[in-house]
Amino acid sequence: MLNARDLIGKLDVVLVTLDALRYDVAAGCIESGSTPELARLVPGGRWEKRHSPGNFTYSAHQAFFAGFLPTPSSPGKHARLFATRFAGSETTTDETAVFDSPDVVSGLRGLGYHTICIGGVGFFNGRTPLSRVFPAMFDESHWDECLGVTDPQSTENQVALACRILVGIPRDRRAFLFLNVSAIHQPNCIYLDGASDDGVDGQAAALAYVDRALLPLWDVLRRRGGALSVVCSDHGTAYGEDGYWGHRLSHPVVWTVPYAEFVLAGREEERP
Repeated sequence: MLNARDLIGKLDVVLVTLDALRYDVAAGCIESGSTPELARLVPGGRWEKRHSPGNFTYSAHQAFFAGFLPTPSSPGKHARLFATRFAGSETTTDETAVFDSPDVVSGLRGLGYHTICIGGVGFFNGRTPLSRVFPAMFDESHWDECLGVTDPQSTENQVALACRILVGIPRDRRAFLFLNVSAIHQPNCIYLDGASDDGVDGQAAALAYVDRALLPLWDVLRRRGGALSVVCSDHGTAYGEDGYWGHRLSHPVVWTVPYAEFVLAGREEERP
C-alpha cells in the first residue's frame, strides 16, 4: 500500500472507476497486449485481484467515497489507503490518510483540494434525486449524454472535459478528480463491429478503447506535478456464468475486480 498520509496535500488525487469491468477481462487484456498504456501504469504490469465492497455501481461507490476501496482477495486484515475516522477501525495504519469527515471527498476539500466529478453511468447523471447524491458531494460535477454509456466516444469526451478543468486549476492548488468511465458498461457491443450482444469480448474491446482514450489525462496530471492514482472497477458483470446475468448479485465474476494504485510521476520526475 502507498503511504497516502504522506502523499495527501503534495499531489493531486485521481480515482478512475472502470464501471462494470470484470477482473478476468482486465487481466486478459494485459496478457494479450491490448491495453499497453494501462500495463505500463499498473504496478508490475499486472492488475491486483480484489473484492469489491458492492455488487452494483451505487453500493460500491458509496463504500469507495467512505474510504472502503476494493479489498485484496487474500485472507487477512488489509490496511486501507483512505479512511473516514470512526471508532474501532482495524484497517487504518500510520500510512492511511484519515479524514475527520463523513466521506473522502469532503475530507479532501477540507484540505484545500478542488473536487471534480466527471460522471458516466446513470447514477451520476443528476436527473433524479438518487442520481444527484454523488454529484452533490463535489465542488463541481458534470454529466451529459456524450459522457454516458450510449456514446461510443464517451471516454474521449470525459477525458477532454477533465483535461480542460484541470488545466484551468492553478498548479499550486491540489485537485481531486473522480472519473466514472462508462464505456465498459453495457452496451459494450458497440465496440465490436457487427455485434448485437454484450459480453466479455465487448468488455475487452471497450477496455482497449479506454486504454487509448485515457492517455491525455495522464499527460495533464503529469504536467500538474503528478498524482496519487487509483484505477479500479466497481463491480463485474455476469454473462451467463452458472445461469447468472448482469450485476447486483453475488457471484465471483461480479465481486472480483481489477485494482491498481500508483504514484503517477510529475513531468519533471519522469525518466527515459
